[in-house]
Amino acid sequence: MKVTVIGCWGGFPKAGEATSGYLLEHGGCRLLLECGSGVVSLLQQKADLGDLDGVIITHYHYDHCCDIGPLQYARQIKTQLGQIHKPLPIYAPDGEFFKLLKWEDYTYGQSFSQDSIISIGPFEASFIKNVHPVEAYSVKITCEGRTLAFTSDTSYFEELNDFFYCSDLLISECSFYDYMDGTKAGHLNSAQAGMLAEKAQVKKLILTHLPHFGNLEDLMAQAKQNYSGQVLLAEKFMEIEL
Repeated sequence: MKVTVIGCWGGFPKAGEATSGYLLEHGGCRLLLECGSGVVSLLQQKADLGDLDGVIITHYHYDHCCDIGPLQYARQIKTQLGQIHKPLPIYAPDGEFFKLLKWEDYTYGQSFSQDSIISIGPFEASFIKNVHPVEAYSVKITCEGRTLAFTSDTSYFEELNDFFYCSDLLISECSFYDYMDGTKAGHLNSAQAGMLAEKAQVKKLILTHLPHFGNLEDLMAQAKQNYSGQVLLAEKFMEIEL
């Protein structure tokens, strides 16, 4: 399984970059995890928008889903040009935004909940409900014996340790530095991201959903105080082979 970071910023994209978006590829299948601001533009440098086999959206905050609209237009145009011939499934929680995932015959929504297990080609995704101001989910995606863990946006809670246990890679949100408390905002800080990685015994940690302030290198140093494995900062077009 190949994982490519398309966007890694929290809230809004840094100039020329994007908020949350991750491309998973294996055996010719392409799955997009999150579709935040700027993702559709950057994704085209790595894959044709007509080649996507599915999209997973963890929640309906704009920095995770606002490029769904441009993606729908892209699928419409490519279908009308005869370049693709099937609608794109978008997996997401139920809610007010869910009905907008259906775009004529070009995209459609498939809802999931904490008990759902969905298969998209070689990928199998399972979910746990997060602690966040809106309904949101962490995701675990397995593919031929390898596991990608993704926190999406959440405050820390103990059940995440078991849910992500022994994953090959944890991509964890890191919205705040260790001296900041993100609990009320529904976010993790650097120390908590490291603690989660250590308790879940994951093999590698990548910090994402990065803040637009402070020295980002400090986030890694702070996470390493609680985690004995490798810690990296997500960056545009970073590629990881699992």
